[in-house]
Amino acid sequence: MENLKTQISNTIKDLYNITDLPIELSPAPDDVTGDYATNIALRLAKTVGKPPHQIAEAIISKLAQTNPDINSAIAGAGFINITIKSSQLMHELDAKWSEKYGENTSGAGQRAIVEFPSQNMAKPYSVGHLRPGNQGWAVKNLLEASGWAVITDNHLGDSGTPFGIWATGFTRSGKSLDRVTVYELGEIYIEMKRLLKDESESSATPLKDAVQDWLLKLENKDPAAVKLSTRFNEISLKHIHEIMTRLSISTDYELGESFFLEQGKALVQKYLQAGIFQQNPDGSIICPLDDQGIDVPLLVLKSNGAALYATTDLATMVYRAQEFHPDQVVYCVGVEQKFYFEQLFAMGKKLHLPQANIHLWFGTIDQLTDGKREKMSSRKGVVLMEELLNRAEATARDITKDRAVSDADIQKIAVGAIKFTDFIADRKTNILFDWDKIFALTGFSGPFCQYAAVRMNKIIVQNSHTEATDYSTYDWEAEKPLIKLLLEYPDTVRLATDKLEAHRIATYIFRLAQAFNRYYETTPVSQATPAEKSARLSLLQKLSQTFTHSLRLLGIETPTKM
Repeated sequence: MENLKTQISNTIKDLYNITDLPIELSPAPDDVTGDYATNIALRLAKTVGKPPHQIAEAIISKLAQTNPDINSAIAGAGFINITIKSSQLMHELDAKWSEKYGENTSGAGQRAIVEFPSQNMAKPYSVGHLRPGNQGWAVKNLLEASGWAVITDNHLGDSGTPFGIWATGFTRSGKSLDRVTVYELGEIYIEMKRLLKDESESSATPLKDAVQDWLLKLENKDPAAVKLSTRFNEISLKHIHEIMTRLSISTDYELGESFFLEQGKALVQKYLQAGIFQQNPDGSIICPLDDQGIDVPLLVLKSNGAALYATTDLATMVYRAQEFHPDQVVYCVGVEQKFYFEQLFAMGKKLHLPQANIHLWFGTIDQLTDGKREKMSSRKGVVLMEELLNRAEATARDITKDRAVSDADIQKIAVGAIKFTDFIADRKTNILFDWDKIFALTGFSGPFCQYAAVRMNKIIVQNSHTEATDYSTYDWEAEKPLIKLLLEYPDTVRLATDKLEAHRIATYIFRLAQAFNRYYETTPVSQATPAEKSARLSLLQKLSQTFTHSLRLLGIETPTKM
């Protein structure tokens, strides 16, 4: 489309001496004859002082003189629908093709930090961290495909209130520190949260006080607290790494809250002395944000001197600016923390930190319970990632039980089904986790797209020994829908990266799978003439590369068999 935009732009310059006018060109709707459509005649009407229909006719006439491969027609009040010969489209695709087709260099020379999935320690990896992991990994891949240098960091929750809750609950449980499991620690945490909630309804606060005591002990490096924290972290990290491996995601760093604790407290005091922060009568310290357009100040230190998320996040922002010099930092955290991140980023601007901060937020994961849509939770069924993955693998085995599918391919199908569900709509949308739909082989699902790729690769392998034959006169009419889609891919990647919207890639993959399936049903390859076979195999190779690349952007692998 870029070449076509250039031709239209040159035509307008020749006709009306107008330059630098953005040309809006889009694929023509399915119910319209033509490949591409533009409303440029409507936009020029006021400037040129002529009716849109007359302007459209002039543009069409000029285009026909300069490019015989273009056929144009006027639709409605001056819209121009453009049809291009299939052979010309294929020529354009061949000219642009490379091993990195779809990638670009728009981010060259820039560095980004992407933070995900940022789990809390001493709790099992839950479904709640499915979206941070998936979205973060996809954003990393998109930025890299656009030339960015990307650093990834799993900002672990290994300090703060959660530790105080676990430590208090664990010391009351009587369990052995050497033998306790991550699931037992999770149960302790859930029970403690229940007890703390019940306690909040009374005037006594022994549990709340105990939690705060453990927090201060850890911050003061009390041996007992350090021992508990170290063991909790060992258990949690082993579990976290196992799940992340199954999800095929990883990060370069794991700089948790504890890493930034002391620096965070020191920075709070520094900015307090500089008059940027303020101390309340109770001893707590805040960062006023009214000069940043936010009325609610950010609490950066408790009255008892204990740190908060904001304390360590402050140090994290300063550390990243000094250590990595990023142009932007992307925080992959759910919508529940939206206002907090607005406050945090406002504090960063107030302190003149140079990097751009982006909160990549997303909706919840829901499930149907007794016909009612609700947020997925442990009370309503699957909530742990290990259980989710195990069930997905069992489902994948069931749908492939009549075929010889390897364990590795089963895992790719299971993970692909789970991940693709995350990208079926805008990340800001709550997603419904429906076991039947996510494994459907006929709808908007990961397995449907993977199956199209597997079917295509099978054709390529079956014809791998085909002798190359000249196909220079092939008309490419049967392949035109696929060629047009392949030509869209670079712009799709660029737009998905600019907006950090990975669902655009999923939508593209689904359209590509649909188009291939239609082609597969109507156009033979193995039984075609030598010239037809060579031509069609050359396109299928491009299609296969694009399937692999686009699925990989979402963190999904293509199985060998399904």
